[in-house]
Amino acid sequence: MDRLWGWGRPATVREIVDDLNKQRPLAYTTVMTVADILHGKGLLRREKERRAWLYEPTRSRESYTAALMQDALGASSDRSSALAHFVERITPDEQEALRQALQSLTSGEPE
Repeated sequence: MDRLWGWGRPATVREIVDDLNKQRPLAYTTVMTVADILHGKGLLRREKERRAWLYEPTRSRESYTAALMQDALGASSDRSSALAHFVERITPDEQEALRQALQSLTSGEPE
């Protein structure tokens, strides 16, 4: 996912494998299996180009991260407390970004 988000374009499993192999060796079949699983979960879309599939994310990294945060928050029986603990642990810059996001939501302005 990181490669596809970073590249901002669809890519084949071969392209992903070749790039990943610059850091550590991975089998083509391993990456193909993961891509197929992510496609099955709706995180990747794919389109056939000649004999290969081109994969691309179905959502942005930011949208995916927001969904993870929502899932984590949903795991708490006390969402307000979980949010308070989260805010205590983020940096002042992140707190300001959160404050601005909330402000734009309440004022009806786009982010």
